[in-house]
Amino acid sequence: MNYDVLDKGLAEQGKRRIEWANQSMPVLNLIRQRFEKEKPLEGMRVAACLHITTETASLLQTLAAGGAQVFACASNPLSTQDDTAASLVVNDSIPCFAIKGEDTKTYYSHINAVLDAAPHYTLDDGADLVSTLHSERREMLSGVKGGTEETTTGVIRLRSMTADGVLKYPIIAVNDAKTKHFFDNRYGTGQSTIDGIIRATNRLLAGASFVVCGYGWCGKGLAMRARGMGAHVIVTEVDPTAALEAVMDGFSVMPIAKAAAIGDFFCTVTGNINVIRKEHFNAMKDGAIVSNSGHFNVELDIPGLESLAKAKREIRPFVMEYTFNDGRRVNLLGEGRLINLAAAEGHPSSVMDMSFANQALCLEYMVKKGADLAVNVYPVPAQIDADIALMKLAAMGILIDELTAEQKKYLASWDIGT
Repeated sequence: MNYDVLDKGLAEQGKRRIEWANQSMPVLNLIRQRFEKEKPLEGMRVAACLHITTETASLLQTLAAGGAQVFACASNPLSTQDDTAASLVVNDSIPCFAIKGEDTKTYYSHINAVLDAAPHYTLDDGADLVSTLHSERREMLSGVKGGTEETTTGVIRLRSMTADGVLKYPIIAVNDAKTKHFFDNRYGTGQSTIDGIIRATNRLLAGASFVVCGYGWCGKGLAMRARGMGAHVIVTEVDPTAALEAVMDGFSVMPIAKAAAIGDFFCTVTGNINVIRKEHFNAMKDGAIVSNSGHFNVELDIPGLESLAKAKREIRPFVMEYTFNDGRRVNLLGEGRLINLAAAEGHPSSVMDMSFANQALCLEYMVKKGADLAVNVYPVPAQIDADIALMKLAAMGILIDELTAEQKKYLASWDIGT
């Protein structure tokens, strides 16, 4: 078995941490039990480019239980948990290619390593696997039957590929499931981003000005949690409706050009490029702390920041201090990569339970129905979304009402008035 991990000696530690995560993933565990019996993925080769965390390990174990041959690599150079990667290789016999802190060359060599398996299906987080397949490994496209995409940035890229007529196989946008973005993006990103910032800096948020760039579901969660920690939250946006929503939610809203001079903490969560640019870095106060919780570090103009600095040093793990000519210092966290995974452990497992349940069930759906799908980016089937929500509620011991026959008839009619 080919693999590339930091140290197989970390496998036992990784196994214990995966078991800990599994305890808070009841929905995925139910799916795994069914997969073990039914083997719906029997004979399928699956390439997964995801954050290699304990929660991801639970997903990969579930797919393997369903009969799939699984090959895994990291979707971000800083998001890998090395003990998890080791455990996947040693304890689950899943070929894994991921090392925390790997350089760009190694990162793409790992992506190509999983593509060497000639996958039938792809699971992606950010669309680097899909884009590499379409640009450098086109000879394998004819064997790919379908895929899934985990995050907002990846869905944006895939829809662009579809619009350009480039995409060659159907993909389900797991990110857009209600049981994914309502919870993973809001509660998961909100908590884990704050966790990463605090672990990296050990700075107090209470009383500080915290600038959230972007008010999508991730931004909503981050703003909510920063306010909960006592910060004065400022939101920057380009979408007038999202900006209005932030105002109505009680946050200050202003352009980043104005917020740059006010903020003590900055975090981008937009999925776009150069959200905080050179001129914004140049306006920041001494000691400003800048991070990103969007998928790629391109949300920050890091070359622009580098050009302003006369010196830089790593003042503590995951904190790079840039000193300007006038003596001001701006601190960049985690190389501008996903701070919740670079400096912390990513989303809590109870949240990823729903996200990865969507991945598992959507892959099963692709195996059963994919041959009938035209090339496009598809939403998660509504029944899968609803089933996951019901399983999660049941695991929490919560019951809800059902529509009566009379209520169903009323909702389906047009001629029943007051």
